[in-house]
Amino acid sequence: MDSEIDKQKQSKDSVYFRDGVRRIDFVLSYVDDQTKDGEKKLERRKEFEANLLKVGLQLETEDKSESDDGKTYFLKIHTPWEVLATYADVLKIKVPFKVNDIPSHQEMTVKCFSKPFRLPETVMNPEPDYFTSPFDKNKIDFFLIDNKETFFPPSTRNRIVYYILARCPYYKEEHKDKDKKGIKRLLNNGTYTAAFPLHDCRYWKPSKDSNCESERYNLYKYWARFFRFYKEQPLNLIRKYYGEKIGIYFAWLGFYTEMLTYAAVVGLICFIYGLFTYDENVWSQEICNPEIGGQIVMCPLCDKKCGYWKLNSTCESSWQSNLFDNVGTVFFAIFMGIWVTLFLEFWKRRQARLEYEWDLVDFEEEQQQLQLRPEYETKCTGRRLNRITQEMEPYLPITSQCARFCLSGTTVLFWMALIIASMIGVIAYRLAVYAAFSSIMKENSTKLQVVGSLITPQLATSVTASCINFVIIMVLNFLYERVAIWITDMEIPKTHLEYENKLTMKMFFFQFVNYYSSCFYVAFFKGKFVGYPGKYTYMFGGQSNLRNEECDPGGCLIELTTQLVIVMAGKQVWGNIQEALVPWLWNWWGSRKARNHPESLYSRWEQDHDLQNFSQLGLFYEYLEMVIQFGFITLFVASFPLAPLLALLNNIIEVRVDAWKFTTQFRRPVAAKAHSIGAWEEILNGVAILSVVTNAFIVAFTSDMIPRLVYYYAYHPGDSPTMEGYINNSLSIYEISQFPEHNRPDQSENPVWFNETIITTCRYRDYRYPPGHKREYSHSMQFWHILAAKLAFIIIMEHVVFVVKFFVAWMIPDVPSEVKARIKRERYLIQEYLHNYEVEKLKLQLSQSNGGHVQCDAAQIMAAERHQVLSECL
Repeated sequence: MDSEIDKQKQSKDSVYFRDGVRRIDFVLSYVDDQTKDGEKKLERRKEFEANLLKVGLQLETEDKSESDDGKTYFLKIHTPWEVLATYADVLKIKVPFKVNDIPSHQEMTVKCFSKPFRLPETVMNPEPDYFTSPFDKNKIDFFLIDNKETFFPPSTRNRIVYYILARCPYYKEEHKDKDKKGIKRLLNNGTYTAAFPLHDCRYWKPSKDSNCESERYNLYKYWARFFRFYKEQPLNLIRKYYGEKIGIYFAWLGFYTEMLTYAAVVGLICFIYGLFTYDENVWSQEICNPEIGGQIVMCPLCDKKCGYWKLNSTCESSWQSNLFDNVGTVFFAIFMGIWVTLFLEFWKRRQARLEYEWDLVDFEEEQQQLQLRPEYETKCTGRRLNRITQEMEPYLPITSQCARFCLSGTTVLFWMALIIASMIGVIAYRLAVYAAFSSIMKENSTKLQVVGSLITPQLATSVTASCINFVIIMVLNFLYERVAIWITDMEIPKTHLEYENKLTMKMFFFQFVNYYSSCFYVAFFKGKFVGYPGKYTYMFGGQSNLRNEECDPGGCLIELTTQLVIVMAGKQVWGNIQEALVPWLWNWWGSRKARNHPESLYSRWEQDHDLQNFSQLGLFYEYLEMVIQFGFITLFVASFPLAPLLALLNNIIEVRVDAWKFTTQFRRPVAAKAHSIGAWEEILNGVAILSVVTNAFIVAFTSDMIPRLVYYYAYHPGDSPTMEGYINNSLSIYEISQFPEHNRPDQSENPVWFNETIITTCRYRDYRYPPGHKREYSHSMQFWHILAAKLAFIIIMEHVVFVVKFFVAWMIPDVPSEVKARIKRERYLIQEYLHNYEVEKLKLQLSQSNGGHVQCDAAQIMAAERHQVLSECL
């Protein structure tokens, strides 16, 4: 009865125990289980909670009768000062000891121009800037402690509690079963249904409790609304509420989106250049000209089921190809090679500034090696002496490591091979259905008059194959995620950082092949190994009747553009739907009972319990999504200059969708520290280097830029350079009577205008000698000249871009000089204040020991002087 009265007095948004004093730092939930397994769960909970009490945590249980569903218990956890101080010392958590008195240098002019994009100062900087030092329980009076209850912010408190929960055993002392340890294991076996820290209030209105910060409300009001898309992000508030790891993700995402603006503008200019030069396209004019393109008969694109066709039927695709296949494309490919270097170098500087501002300068040395994964401590039964700490620590034998690594590598290679096999299947589909599309469109030519000029068999095949490929990508992605997590768990990484890095590399290699294999095929393989009429090349070495694919008559570049747009845009649209709609639907369904009973008290822990859980790998998927997008806009940008613009528009939405999702749809994540974006930085560097190579090859081998330049300067008719006659020059001749029977089209497939007695030759895209020549159908000298020009272009472009990249990287220091100076200044001041503190403490001790009179002997004076000299040396 008393608990019901206390609950009625409590605010719905209370984050305190029933006494209204002790703050709830963490909540565990569980349900009754009347089965035999339920008795085991009850026993585990009793042992686990007893051990939590021994550690010093304070617990309070909410009975199931008081929950909105009538069956869930909630265990509330409070961490008293002594426990917080002890573990803050163990974890070397940095805390303030003096307000930072180093003046910040901010340009007033920049501030004036950026005013419309800025947020209120109280939101951007929710607390003063302090000098910080690792917490020491023996120097309590050294730190700025006004109130012990509020000295450690909620994000630090829940981080400490989770550290305890992850290592607390649930076995009886007489059993000593060391495998039974940690909240993660208890969640997996169903002993507890959820474990989470609390949000501080509802997101749409501030808390009525004056002691509550209402930071969640401020985040929603100033950050998570879409119409705030033009405003800067409150990174310090994000870091304070969610921790540094999530804060640095949003800092990177915001910086990446900002840098995309420049790439999008230049890409748009290149696209506009293609539009303005639309009518100056001489080779497209020749294709569309009935007197030129209308008189050129092209050889069949497939065996038996494809007939002869006229070149002017590709008029539309030729014009479309010129939008992207022009001189501006070459400029943009070089620009993006330099842009990606500027992006990575400026991000390093931004990251260094955040490391300083968020007290992460020495984080890796202090934290990462200290925090072994509980799973590693549990599963590694062997012990050995650590040469540095001189303490016994768990380790995994080298033979076990090698066996696990080999199994892991084999699994990854198998799945990558599975992707390649599925891609070959899509290629076979393209080859098989091309003839079917040609036949259908021929039979229904009268019905398709309106769209017949726009939808060619090549385009229909390309679009449907791209859509099928996208579906296969998403299915394989769904399956592989589970496999990657399983094999990474099997490897038993030592630290959380090592676990994330291993999983990151596995997932990225798989996703790289999964998302980019189709684009690599279209860019570098399709249409390159087709042979020529009478001697075509077939899939599987001639064991099938599937002829290797030829490029669309408009060129392979327009097909690469189509493939890129479908996969990139499809992934972004699907990703945003999945990120926003799915959590909202789950939360709507989960809270339906509470909505049906408005008279019941829907407490803060029940509200958060009904939200979606933010898993330990939640942030990993956010990074993966953006890095895959980064690959699309860098590796294949020469084929589609508007890719950065699409990415920019997506990311403007992505920032707010992620903010909305974190603030409204997910439980509050456990705060975690990170001083960088981790292994993703090396992956971005690798993609940046590879992008220079791929774009050089796309311009050289996929586009028609080099053959046109060679014709313009070396093979043009007359005395002055001109593009007139290029189309006729780029098409080789084949004698129709020389077609083998299996290549010859069925008579019913030929168009009505085709008369074999009059039309004796057909044309195909290649540079070969004509029939009757002593070297008929072998490559002409022009082919070798073009090949040499392509190789020369690749070498020149790569060297120019790489030289500029390395020069820019050398010119831009990773850490701004101002930040270096501030770090040195802060370290100096820390040493000075620590020295003064120790001297004052020594004087006080001497004063107390000598009845209030300070009397120092020679040894004590020498010790104090030696301490001062050491401080100055440091």
